[in-house]
Formats: sequence, C-alpha cells, structure tokens
Amino acid sequence: TIWPAATEDVTKVYRALLKSYKPQDIGIFGCSAGGLLTAEAIAWFIHEKLPLPGAIGIFCASGDARWGGDSQSFARPFQALPPREDVRAYFKGVDRSDPLVSPTLSPTTLKQFPATLLITGTRAFEMSATVNTHRELVKAGVDADLHMWDGLGHAFFYDPALPESREAFDVMTA
Repeated sequence: TIWPAATEDVTKVYRALLKSYKPQDIGIFGCSAGGLLTAEAIAWFIHEKLPLPGAIGIFCASGDARWGGDSQSFARPFQALPPREDVRAYFKGVDRSDPLVSPTLSPTTLKQFPATLLITGTRAFEMSATVNTHRELVKAGVDADLHMWDGLGHAFFYDPALPESREAFDVMTA
C-alpha cells in the first residue's frame, strides 16, 4: 500500500460519519503513524472542501512525514526507531514536502486545522517533530495544546499500567 491509500480510507469513513453526525461532534485521534495520518487526513479534508471535525489528536507523531529533529538522535539509546524501509515504501515517489503529506510545512493549510491536542514524551524519537508541529499550529492561530511527559518514549501510554498513561488518558478525554 502506498500513499494516499490510508488517507483515502479515513476520508471514506469520515464521509460516512458525516451522514449521521455533525462535524463539530466528531473527533479524529491517532498515535504514531496514525497521528501523522490524522494530520494528513485533515489536510485532505481541506483539499476536498469537507467540513472539518471539532477536534483532532496527533499523539506520538507530528504533521511532518519527514520526521525530522534531533530527538531521533538522543532517543536512539532508549528505543528503536520505526523501520525506515516501511516509511520509504509507503511514501515511494511522493514529495514529502507536499502539504497533503506534511501539513506542518504549509501555514495556509495549518491555519484551517481544528483544535489540536499533541502528546509526546521527552525520550520519544518524534518529540522534536511534535514540538515543531505544535509551534507551527500556534503560529498559524490554531487552538493547539501540547502535553509532554518527562522520561517517557514513543507511544508510552500503550502501557496502561503507567501512572503517566492514566494522566494522558485524562488529558485525551477532558
């Protein structure tokens, strides 16, 4: 499967939801690749002129398919990075600076984003990219909220036994 297959799948589901729900009553949330997919889906909805959901969550991810920043270097001793060949295969032949692929790089796209919650840990490889996405959303005038947990890695809240996971769940459901 290559881009934009997953974005098109999310769009199909979203169109179906719009038949039964008001857009402001819908939230789209994703973690890791799903977090990037959430950002890409919003850019796609904007491109398709669909009404936007009331809120989104970009968890343990960013809105930039290039996954840049120095946190990849300092996170390496603590956790494995995602397999680059998987990322390369999905984005094969795609310009990762395209706003539909990396909406963080387009202020024009970002300024249309709904309220956005971003979550990461300070030992997560994506932390730098998440912080950058938050900064760009705020610069674009979007209601964006960033929560970071000290000493925790990528997708830390997948372990529900961690006290910090419970805190993250509380933030997500507030």
